[in-house]
Amino acid sequence: MVGSALTLLAFLGSVALLILAVIVLGRLLVFFSNVLWPLAVAGVIALIMRPIVEWLQRRMKWRRLAAVIALYVVFVLLVTGALILLLPPLIDQLINFVGYVPTLWTSSVTWVEAHYPQWVELIQRHLENPSIRKAVDAVAIESKTLFSHAVPSLRAAFGGVLDVFAFLTHLAIIPVYLFFFLLMRGEPTRNLGTHFPFLRPSVRDDVVFLASEFVSIIEAFFRGQLLIGLCMGVLFAIGFSVIGLKFGLFIGIALGILNIVPYLGTILGLAVSLPLAFFQPGGGWQLVGLVLLVKAIVQCIESWVLTPKIMGHHTGLHPVVIIVAIFFWGTAFGGILGMLLAVPLTAFFVTAWRLVKWKYFRAANV
Repeated sequence: MVGSALTLLAFLGSVALLILAVIVLGRLLVFFSNVLWPLAVAGVIALIMRPIVEWLQRRMKWRRLAAVIALYVVFVLLVTGALILLLPPLIDQLINFVGYVPTLWTSSVTWVEAHYPQWVELIQRHLENPSIRKAVDAVAIESKTLFSHAVPSLRAAFGGVLDVFAFLTHLAIIPVYLFFFLLMRGEPTRNLGTHFPFLRPSVRDDVVFLASEFVSIIEAFFRGQLLIGLCMGVLFAIGFSVIGLKFGLFIGIALGILNIVPYLGTILGLAVSLPLAFFQPGGGWQLVGLVLLVKAIVQCIESWVLTPKIMGHHTGLHPVVIIVAIFFWGTAFGGILGMLLAVPLTAFFVTAWRLVKWKYFRAANV
């Protein structure tokens, strides 16, 4: 009994230390985010573009430096052309969409009052209850407080001239990091073992293996998600524009970008496109059905063609595990950063657990 109690206590202590490590890591990432995010962006882009550089070097017999410069020139030309073609209509639709949101809200409230007056009456009657009214007022006060804290934070982040200059500086340093990352030859973790001479050879091999697996998961996930998001954004933009959805180009591209975070584009896409399709001038149930049809077609293309061809089953995670991981890492790392890293981090820990279970627990049971 004493041994079981000590084992349970040790297990709970290990879990507490793991949770504390995650919290501390999240706080450190938030504190040093301005330093880390340019490195992270450049590193991910380098992992994505490295196979092209190696192909130019191997097939075209170019030097590494010439291959990197040629890839830079092509990349800049493609990005510049895309911005010239897409940026003006996207900005125009974004501004018009922001201005249309109050009209959409008014139309929604008017439609509900006209078609479901009993709901409005039921809500008004319950709001007369002092307890419910007090709870609603408390929620409203909390929302105002949250907004009042959020606005100064946004102003502090983007409002000052020095902050904007710092952001542009961090953004401008990404190509410099990327250039030197692409010039690196071989695998990023090839010399990692030399930095851990104090570890036993077997443990050092496990550390190098896990680091290599993490880099490969990051490379496959972000390369796949970026390509899939781009393809889905183009398909959504074409489909929504063809069926006549207002702001179809902007909404389609935005949903494609949001699909970098699994399921985020789907949830926000339905939450925005369906009310807009119903309440826009000339809209209605027919346009809602067309939006759902476009969504279903693009989702089928993504599930049956894009994901198997581009990503395969590299992560091997169940959809429920992915959803839980997004919420967990989003909470641990304070928002969008954790949501972006949720799938690769979870896949890495699953790989680490399988290695530990196979190497140590299996050996203990033999």
